[in-house]
Amino acid sequence: MKITLIAGARPNFMKIAPIIRAIERAQKDGHKLTYRLVHTGQHYDDKLSKIFFEQLEIPEAHVNLGAGSGTQAEQTARIMIEFEKDLLANPNNLVVVVGDVTSTMACTIVAKKLNTKVAHVEGGIRSFDMTMPEEINRIVTDSLSDYFFTTSHVANENLKKTGVREEQIFFVGNTMIDTLLTQLPRAQKPTLWNELGLQSKNYFVLTLHRPSNVDDPEKFARWMQVLDATGLPIVFPVHPRTMKNFSTLAQKPKNIQACDPLSYLEFIYLIKESKAVITDSGGIQEETTVLGVPCLTLRNNTERPETVTEGTNEMIGDNFVALSNALEKVKEGKWKPGKVPQLWDGRTADRIVHELLKLGNQ
Repeated sequence: MKITLIAGARPNFMKIAPIIRAIERAQKDGHKLTYRLVHTGQHYDDKLSKIFFEQLEIPEAHVNLGAGSGTQAEQTARIMIEFEKDLLANPNNLVVVVGDVTSTMACTIVAKKLNTKVAHVEGGIRSFDMTMPEEINRIVTDSLSDYFFTTSHVANENLKKTGVREEQIFFVGNTMIDTLLTQLPRAQKPTLWNELGLQSKNYFVLTLHRPSNVDDPEKFARWMQVLDATGLPIVFPVHPRTMKNFSTLAQKPKNIQACDPLSYLEFIYLIKESKAVITDSGGIQEETTVLGVPCLTLRNNTERPETVTEGTNEMIGDNFVALSNALEKVKEGKWKPGKVPQLWDGRTADRIVHELLKLGNQ
């Protein structure tokens, strides 16, 4: 069986790394399963992407489509044009897409138009918020995919409600957690640890990138004021587009330390040792749940509800008072303990490859 693996943005890298390792283990066991790794180049920070590939021990991609930056439509168009050329030149039995980025949707459309089957890793997750570009990517990808590797029973039910048949769904767990558990022993203390005088469980980590949180200067400034009032150090790895608003704040936060984005191994060390994480990201909700670290999500919804119902995550929404109260709850040691969701055990990729081999024999 010949498959093409698609990776475009950094969250994808964490999800494909364990799949590649599982495929290579299957090959050593004599199974006829080959893969071609296509990097769409959606994340155009080559330096950071290279570091992620090296740290996650991902082999060099067979091709980089070089999609680069641009609007959603521009990126989608460039990825589709270039991936169509690549797939025509390198036909296969199955295209495997992961997550919910632009590359996921674009490559799914191309594959289906070329009559190639598609498997979606992390299929079925929904925020039910159509203002999120990722939600559109999820819906389009799932409407076209043939097979779904899911992270939760909630995702399974979401798919069934849209008419997906039981035999198309494979509840396997979470490949991002495979990577987390594999790489955790290699986590690296960032250089800023000593520079900032950080102490374990005595600081917060902040990540914000969604336009709804960072593009409105007044709202962004209010978030910073509430966070700064905690009195504890807050480490804030800042996306370049967010740095502009942070650097022009009228009232400079005393406790919030902005820094450049960190490598994966540095970032998981920072999360693991933190008192809590404040974020608007999706994947971090999952990582904190497995690490048992409180997570305060500055969004009104989540596509990962199991991190709230079972894990350490809580939705803060747009409520500044709720954030202040939640931070105090964390400082007082009264946050819920949480538990790790079913099958988030580090063996998801092996289950995926097991199912791929069965599909290849059909």
